[in-house]
Amino acid sequence: MATREMTLESLQETVAAHDIVLLDFWAAWCGPCRAFAPVFEQAAEDHPEIVFGKVDTEVQQDLAAAFRITSIPTLVAFREGVVVYSQPGALGAAQLEQLVEAVQGLDMGEVHAQIEAQQAAASR
Repeated sequence: MATREMTLESLQETVAAHDIVLLDFWAAWCGPCRAFAPVFEQAAEDHPEIVFGKVDTEVQQDLAAAFRITSIPTLVAFREGVVVYSQPGALGAAQLEQLVEAVQGLDMGEVHAQIEAQQAAASR
């Protein structure tokens, strides 16, 4: 599956409907973003079971602000609706593949338990 252009309006529905969503925050003027684009596109082709979304930070400024994007490219990964990775910097193909495998291999029962524990501690 090819990458999808993501908007503030489509993000929530996409994350809710898919187990894994990877977002690439980018801009046309950004050299590293342009260099990372074919790597991201190839990963999308290699992993049709994952949604690979692209967020143009110039067009989707509200979405970029919601994620506190201050440097691009930034890659954000969701698993079961939870942000499990968010880091700026372009990745090489092998690094992106490792990230995909890591996200797929997460024990989400453990992740959800950690989130619940953090929320319980914060509400005290």
